[in-house]
Amino acid sequence: MSSTILVTGGTGLLGAQVVAILRRSGHTVRVLSRHDREPADGVRYVAVDLMTGEGLDAALSGVRTVLHLAGGPKGDDVSTRNLVEAAQRAGSVEHLLLISVVGADAVPVGYFARKAAAEKIVAASGIPYTILRAAQFHELTLKTVRAMAKAPVLPAPGGIRWQPVASGDVAVRLAELTLGAPAGRVPDLVGPRVYTLEELQRGYLAAVGKRRMRLPIRVPGKIGKAYRSGANLSLDAPAGSHTWEEFLTTQIAGS
Repeated sequence: MSSTILVTGGTGLLGAQVVAILRRSGHTVRVLSRHDREPADGVRYVAVDLMTGEGLDAALSGVRTVLHLAGGPKGDDVSTRNLVEAAQRAGSVEHLLLISVVGADAVPVGYFARKAAAEKIVAASGIPYTILRAAQFHELTLKTVRAMAKAPVLPAPGGIRWQPVASGDVAVRLAELTLGAPAGRVPDLVGPRVYTLEELQRGYLAAVGKRRMRLPIRVPGKIGKAYRSGANLSLDAPAGSHTWEEFLTTQIAGS
């Protein structure tokens, strides 16, 4: 019988897909949750507060592989440190995996900086690890351009490019890495094409049959410089197979 795989963020967009893949492969999965849940589809849920560490010691009992997918706009470094310290105390963890973001150490935005800090915590933990950086998911891309298109005049920051990637492609790669040996920082995973933000906006507007006047703006300071230099891109990285256009067509047709 395979050992239990502990997944943080296992009920989120990415985590739910990874958990499903691992379960289909016959692996035992334990998912950390903010609240108690009844077991379902062979998955056991354990109530844990990653921001305080409460419940982590019991959750990690007997666990050899930890897949850390939980994240948010704040606190990724704190939750990662709590998880790592609990894994060190457990003494049984042989593989710790972390999902991060392309450009984590190069884009001067709080979210990216906290991801970079989380990477350093994992790398310095003494636990064999794997870190995968991924580009922005299609779902986030859609949320962003949809929100911008609600304004009567469309703000159009110049020089910003994205490589949106399918969350499903990232889930498949993470499952492969989880079942493999610790590999350190592996090649980034991005979408099959680079888009300017204007192209993403225009694609969305065309798909929903809307028109907007554009207001070109320049993102100032270090943040604007980082994006214009492509610090958030990974041009030579492996790419997923599902395109933004395919995702957009599916989402618009189902809305």
